[in-house]
Amino acid sequence: MTAVVGWQVFGRFILDNSPSWTEQTALLLMIWYVLFAAAAGVREGFHIRIALLDDLLGARGAAILHRVINVLVALMGLAIAVYGAQLLWTVRDHVIPSLGLSRWVAYAPLPISGLLMAVFAVENMFRPVTDDGLEPDPLGSADMAGSAD
Repeated sequence: MTAVVGWQVFGRFILDNSPSWTEQTALLLMIWYVLFAAAAGVREGFHIRIALLDDLLGARGAAILHRVINVLVALMGLAIAVYGAQLLWTVRDHVIPSLGLSRWVAYAPLPISGLLMAVFAVENMFRPVTDDGLEPDPLGSADMAGSAD
């Protein structure tokens, strides 16, 4: 995406002729990036949350809350996947003029990332919860960052 936007800036200010395809390409790449980052956020647990509730509920209550939240996230992911697939089907015959691609390319990350969010949320439901009510880092990166061996 950096190369595409860089080319657009170069074309606009140096060549005085901005390529027509760069803006839509950057937009497509951003859509894909953001939706897959949202799914990764579910997997890694880096979305915003209110930690105060964990403290108020205690370890057992926080564990139950995390399970309920993961059920809701899984349902939301499935809704995004289903409605995203319907939207993808609706726009399959539309073309992005500057790229010559079907508009479904812009909507394809919706069902894919929605399904990934649902799968990752279900996975999180079965992940053990630590004493502080938090789910451990699935990749163990917090442990690796703290070790200075």
